[in-house]
Amino acid sequence: MSRKKLDFRADAFRDVLGYTFRHWAKQPMRATAIALTVLLTTLAEAFSPIFAGRLVDAVAAGSGTNEANWQPAIMAFAVMVTLFLASVVLRQLVFLNLIGFTLRMMKDVIADAFHRVQRFSTDWHANSFAGSTVRKITRGSGALDLLNDTLLIALWPSIVMLVGATVILGSVWPVMGLVVGLGSLIYVGLTLWMQVGFVAPAGTLANAWDTRMGGALADAVSCNSVVKAFGAETREEAILERVVGKWRKRTRRLWQRGTLSGGAHGLMLGIMQATILGTALVLWRQGLATPGDITFVLTMFFVLQGHLRDVAQHIRNLQRSVNDMEELVALDSQKLGIEDKPGALPIRITDGAIAFDHVTFQYGSHPTPLYRDFSVRIAPGERVGLVGHSGSGKTTFVKLIQRLYDVNDGTITIDGQDISKVQQSSLRGQVAIVQQEPILFHRTLAENIAYARPGASRAEIEQAAMQANAHHFIVDLPKGYETLVGERGVKLSGGERQRIAIARAFLADARVLILDEATSSLDSESEVQIQQAMERLMVGRTTLVIAHRLSTVRALDRLLVFDHGRIVEEGDHASLIGLKDGIYRRLFERQALELTKGLQIA
Repeated sequence: MSRKKLDFRADAFRDVLGYTFRHWAKQPMRATAIALTVLLTTLAEAFSPIFAGRLVDAVAAGSGTNEANWQPAIMAFAVMVTLFLASVVLRQLVFLNLIGFTLRMMKDVIADAFHRVQRFSTDWHANSFAGSTVRKITRGSGALDLLNDTLLIALWPSIVMLVGATVILGSVWPVMGLVVGLGSLIYVGLTLWMQVGFVAPAGTLANAWDTRMGGALADAVSCNSVVKAFGAETREEAILERVVGKWRKRTRRLWQRGTLSGGAHGLMLGIMQATILGTALVLWRQGLATPGDITFVLTMFFVLQGHLRDVAQHIRNLQRSVNDMEELVALDSQKLGIEDKPGALPIRITDGAIAFDHVTFQYGSHPTPLYRDFSVRIAPGERVGLVGHSGSGKTTFVKLIQRLYDVNDGTITIDGQDISKVQQSSLRGQVAIVQQEPILFHRTLAENIAYARPGASRAEIEQAAMQANAHHFIVDLPKGYETLVGERGVKLSGGERQRIAIARAFLADARVLILDEATSSLDSESEVQIQQAMERLMVGRTTLVIAHRLSTVRALDRLLVFDHGRIVEEGDHASLIGLKDGIYRRLFERQALELTKGLQIA
């Protein structure tokens, strides 16, 4: 194992343990109580062999009818029973405290991870499998249970026992203390080296493929309608088979290395056992140990042997826990991407005036900026259409208004407030958006509509649905507004999902409204009704309409024609259609020609 790989593994252990200890620090009293109780329990176990030896010496001294022999024997027996009962009671206290301690930690870890994932940038979510992310969180939080058990009620008492046995035996026979202490250090050191340098790297690779397997499963299951549409079940099974095959190979290597490591531990334990027992026999031969002393050494050894054997298992569990938590801890260390500035205050949008002032913006991996020294102003209540070829900068324009990305230079303001200096949640909470491909939660229709305003009454929800022309199809459903819509709204048609999203925008009642071709999924009759409702909704609100079908923007106050991140034409429909070689005119004429051909074919 190279030094570089060992350093990498050490970094992983340090990061995971540091993360765990930070969560321990949130419950200092309970963590301290558990550690002290485990210490007392282990000390009770460590001192038992001493009194076992005294009991044997008392018995070997002569008949039990002799009071001089009986009193030491019964005293040793009483102490052993007391230590045993104390150990049982203390161990129960440890477990009872550990339950609450670990569950609180798991709750905090899941909540913290979810908090961060929710706030990661749009790019991060675009490049991450949802299923893989969920797997990282669930696997990591589950591993925390094993990690706490390993550190607090496994490794900690084993370390106490090894140190205690070394001190106790060394105080009677220094050579025995040296044998036990040195043997324990060598055993633990070699065990750590094998787990960190030999087993752990295989565990990291196995977990990486476990994550990929979870992502592949989630991707195929969530896109099952597409799979069925193309009869691609066998093809998807073949893709998964390749991923599972890789996972199987990596996991087999992990298990094989764990088995070899276990064999090495057994060999080392056998050597240590022979050394300790051999030393005890030499001491007995030299007259330096009584039968009780030999009993003491044997009893201590059997206790010590159990802990040494367990230390190997504990270190394996520690390694497995660290492997399972690595990706969760990595989530915690990742930057959010778009973060609120210290002391950021909520934005207050009253009029909806939007201004881009000398904005330069460049996507992270793109070699050149999309916007360079870009400026535009949108008046309060103005209805503006964003037109242009795909990739011209229309969608980026509205994403920057929502602060899904930060600009490289310049400022974007709403009502004079720099959006980079306000709380993101307050900004997005006051900008209503209807996306071209609306996404719904697997919740009731009422909950999906009310997502824009959770405190809305049922009457307000129904009114919003009526305005969006959704009320009639909702009440026709067996459970009406209490109907569950399925994952991402799969139980509804495209047009129905769109109308629910539009109802959500009605209910938001925000001063700034963004419509990403909000009527594209509706049939002709519904489109007319919704278009009328949208006209009413836009009155008095600053509205941005990303236009793909130019027929939807003819009545807007102003159109901005984008081309490679620049506004190349500006005006209303009538003025732009009059530009002989204008981009807008060419786009409009092309769509009109395509519509005419379609009608002729029909």
